Amino acid sequence: MLLWLQKYRPRTISEIVGNTNAVNQFADWVSKRLKDNVKKAALLYGPPGVGKSLTVQVYAEQFGFDLIELNASDVRAKEQIMRIAGTAASQSTIFGGIKRLVFLDEIDGINPAEDKGCIPAIIDIINKSNCPVVLAANDPWDPKLRPIRDLCILIRYNKIRSPTIIKFLKEICRKEGIVVEDRALTLIAEKADGDLRSAIIDLQVLTEGRRYLRFEDVIWLPTRNRQYGVFDVLKELFWSKTALQARLVMEKSLIDHETLKLWIHENLPLVYSDLSDLVRAYDMLSKADVFFGRMNKTQNWDLLPYALEFMTAGVVLGVKKKPEFVKYQFPQKLLLISLTRNSRKIRDETLSALSEKCKLSRRKALTEVFPYLKVIAEENSSIGRRIGEWLNLSEDHLKYLGLKTSKPKKT
Repeated sequence: MLLWLQKYRPRTISEIVGNTNAVNQFADWVSKRLKDNVKKAALLYGPPGVGKSLTVQVYAEQFGFDLIELNASDVRAKEQIMRIAGTAASQSTIFGGIKRLVFLDEIDGINPAEDKGCIPAIIDIINKSNCPVVLAANDPWDPKLRPIRDLCILIRYNKIRSPTIIKFLKEICRKEGIVVEDRALTLIAEKADGDLRSAIIDLQVLTEGRRYLRFEDVIWLPTRNRQYGVFDVLKELFWSKTALQARLVMEKSLIDHETLKLWIHENLPLVYSDLSDLVRAYDMLSKADVFFGRMNKTQNWDLLPYALEFMTAGVVLGVKKKPEFVKYQFPQKLLLISLTRNSRKIRDETLSALSEKCKLSRRKALTEVFPYLKVIAEENSSIGRRIGEWLNLSEDHLKYLGLKTSKPKKT
């Protein structure tokens, strides 16, 4: 039996269903990548079944690229990635002048603890590549992917709208000679939740051995338990109409509740234009923060449901004015944490050295010794350097303390 996914697979990028803007943006980037000085890699992101991998595969076939495809979540060693993709990326063409395209799928499936060296290997491939490198992920905002994000152009793929899915399913039924009730197709599309691939599979299974599909034949179709990236989660949260719908958002989220709280905090002023709605939403979020704080301090996890209730249903229900469609912003706190990661690492290493040498706790070293050490280093470089040598601090640590890194001249 031929799968309909293959039978009705598009042959050109213009035939890809949904996400037309994303497909065109990808095609434009590849064209420029071959000629101009643009970012060497593209990161396609979005929920499953919306055409990310399909776009790359169809584009390669249509325009004659040799496609080197690798599922990053299945690769467990740096050597494997470099052997398969690294060698291919270092050469832009193969014998006969055929263009090459390197595609690493599901990079968010990499586990840094188990797959050591994979992320640096991908970064190395991007930096040294002579051909376009394409990456795909469901959740591009995973912290482990930040070094990769900075090297890529980000192309977002959204869930495919139900009317678009229904139209395509109708066309399949027409070609297969199947009579189907509109209500049945509507239910299949709703259960697919923007995943065209799942909708096509469901339709083929449901119509196997049938020439007529009724609503009663599909009513048993279960809803898929999916998890979504932060943009889809925020959109569903802010447009929730009931407390239950708002609470269920957490079950679909790929990010933890603390990170989601930061995203909500950052985007409330963009979503709510009415001042009273904004005040009320921040009041609910502050109550959630109080419960999170008490829970973390006392380790009383019975408080978690109350915190989540305030953070979700409390924030979005009871607003006077409907939320606005906006481009959600990345939390500034997370950006600041990311930018200061190296400074915090140097500070912590300095505190560890102080704690060990002075036989103090890290807290006491931070509050009672560290401030004076910075003053000494800034005001008297000679004494500061001698203390640094006693603590076995590097030049980076001394520079962080305010000491000029050039050694003083001998007199």
